[in-house]
Amino acid sequence: MFPLHWFLISPCGLCGEPLQGSAAGGDAPCGACRERLSLPAAGLHGDDPLPWWSTGVYAGSLRELLLHLRRRPRPEPVRALAGGLAETLRRSGEGWGQPLLVPIPSWKRQANPLPGLLCGALERPGGLRRAALLERSRPVLGQHHLGRDLRIANQAGAFRCRRPPEPGERIRRPLLIVDDILTTGATVCSAAGALRQAGWRVLGAVCLARTPQGARQAVL
Repeated sequence: MFPLHWFLISPCGLCGEPLQGSAAGGDAPCGACRERLSLPAAGLHGDDPLPWWSTGVYAGSLRELLLHLRRRPRPEPVRALAGGLAETLRRSGEGWGQPLLVPIPSWKRQANPLPGLLCGALERPGGLRRAALLERSRPVLGQHHLGRDLRIANQAGAFRCRRPPEPGERIRRPLLIVDDILTTGATVCSAAGALRQAGWRVLGAVCLARTPQGARQAVL
């Protein structure tokens, strides 16, 4: 008779190799992929410019992977990346209740698929639920070559909230904004402002990667 754990081993969502140990049977990267992408086991966390949680640093192989997934989106790699992040959010949010996940919407016809895929990955293990509460109020410029002040001006007033919270939601349903990359925070702060103005309580932002400190300083 075969041991039960033989049938529970699943492939790594990034490289396809069988997962071993505690990762087997769940959404997580294998050890080799975690090392290659420099992924901390519990992700990253910070408080500037608002509380944020990330799977890793937007550099090297992780940057290349996310750029590839923007062009050719697949849910399996995003679920693998978000495995440790979901557990970190669960531990951090024991007093939160069940926050709603609010993805950053795109104004482009070819929308960025990663915020939606990250929402889907976090909905499954964390028991969280997605809510499309944001919409774009105007188009914005591409921000790759913009400094911090121009990014803030570019995103000012770029979002509106589709509805205010219902009376019970003001207490039971705080929000987490979901985006792919966090650099200066201009986008998520503008989105948070629109949500707060409508009466929602915003806990912070969740992203797939945080731009490294040196690169953030370069856009200031």
